Amino acid sequence: MPVILLTQSIVNQLICPTGKQRIEYCDASLPGLYVLLSAGSSTSTYFLRFKDASGKTCHTKIGRTSDITLAEARTRALTLKSEIAAGNSPGKQEAPKPAALTFAAFFTEHYMPHVKGHKRSWEKDEGMFNLRLKAEFGDLPLASINRQQVQAFHSKVKAEGLAAATCDHQIKLLRHALNLAVEWEMLELNPIAKLHLFNEDNKVEHYLDDAQREKLLEVLTSNLQFPTCQVALFLVSTGARLNEAVQAKWSHIDRDNRVWRVPASNSKSKRIRSIPLNDSALDLLGKLETEGKFEYLFINLETGKPPAYVHKYWARVRKDANLPKLRLHDLRHEYASMLINSGRSLFEVQHILGHSDPKVTQRYAHLSTKSLQEAANSASIMIQRSMPPPKVA
Repeated sequence: MPVILLTQSIVNQLICPTGKQRIEYCDASLPGLYVLLSAGSSTSTYFLRFKDASGKTCHTKIGRTSDITLAEARTRALTLKSEIAAGNSPGKQEAPKPAALTFAAFFTEHYMPHVKGHKRSWEKDEGMFNLRLKAEFGDLPLASINRQQVQAFHSKVKAEGLAAATCDHQIKLLRHALNLAVEWEMLELNPIAKLHLFNEDNKVEHYLDDAQREKLLEVLTSNLQFPTCQVALFLVSTGARLNEAVQAKWSHIDRDNRVWRVPASNSKSKRIRSIPLNDSALDLLGKLETEGKFEYLFINLETGKPPAYVHKYWARVRKDANLPKLRLHDLRHEYASMLINSGRSLFEVQHILGHSDPKVTQRYAHLSTKSLQEAANSASIMIQRSMPPPKVA
């Protein structure tokens, strides 16, 4: 409840901030007098807050801002305060409460407008809400959603055959929405703040052996006239994400310093990051015919725009390479595995791949068997050098 020196012009311009259900603006010149505004209401009301003889906080309505002026409200408030001091309390009224806000109303009117400006995947949130959460919780008042209901829903969708990770995504979305409701003072507590998730390990990774890698590179280099092959070769040469590569512009490339600067708008972490360009990446860039002609690195020459159906044509590539289960994202894992097995540290891999959390990079720790064996052998060499020569019988 902000305390400000109210003037008539300020009162005329007061609005309820986005994300709040109601707000009180207290008059700095007359303690107890405040203007109440509610979300969605075109009018505001003067109230006086006071304590009765028992010390209980009470509220009494003075009048609407559209019916009386600020000066009149102050005069009435002073009169009421005099009556209260004399022991004559006015009719007691509870502070007006907002109407029960349903989860559906909160999600559509408050949550979605917020995340559209803060979350790239807001369309997924909207889809999950429309598909399951709306039917399950949409008509419930926001404050009535409880832990048992959500836990039962979590178990029900799992029993219906939904993948454990997808079930968890439903709960994560609901939990995030309720956290925002608490932050915006529309809910007192989040009942599912610590609800247990399934957290099943669903990571799928396909690593190539030497023969498979050679076959894939043969297919890609033999079909470099196709944008999908260009993008795929760039991914396996840089460890970048697909969206980062498709949205890469020539203005982001610094050949002199061998760096590709990914802008925050294209980066998953929403931060600018730099990807080192190795010889194979620079060689590919030299073979592209888009520099100086187009803004983007990779272009569908028929449309003049970045390729839009990379996954569709990728199916043909992996069929030709006899790798039917290889995903485009696996090329990022393949790049990481090549770094690890070449002796590079997890710290280096973390920064090249742009992982903000080192725990994410730990998924590649099991790939370092070869480099660890070489490290162990280095100790063996020193031990053998220090051992006395065998005695001759």
